[in-house]
Amino acid sequence: MTSVVSRVTAAPSSQALAHFRTLLQFETDCWDVHFAISNNRQDFVLVDVRSELLFGQSHIEQAINIPHKKLTEDNLKAYPTDTLFVVYCAGPHCNGTEKGAIKLAELGRPVKKMIGGITGWIDEGLPLVAANPP
Repeated sequence: MTSVVSRVTAAPSSQALAHFRTLLQFETDCWDVHFAISNNRQDFVLVDVRSELLFGQSHIEQAINIPHKKLTEDNLKAYPTDTLFVVYCAGPHCNGTEKGAIKLAELGRPVKKMIGGITGWIDEGLPLVAANPP
């Protein structure tokens, strides 16, 4: 009896290896971002692509806020063209990260998505800050 998991045959190992190696060129995770920041190895700009309102409620301390609709060459002119941007939004239920990554890629900027977003960050037990505390 075949399960729904194995009903579609797994890719050959060589294809799986190529796929997963390539996937890491497009995304990183919350723990790796936190580890880099905590160990003074932040060689990227962490961008919260949510609205200013949501950013003000809580965000990752080292992040800057550029909502995905405002990702323009003019708003990025302070950064060298080879700057790596790591974008995040609310979490897996939100596509703001993809919208932001598309805009950055269209501008010719290196970009990775932080999978999990704020939800993943919280799930890892990592702290958020409020820019506009009550």
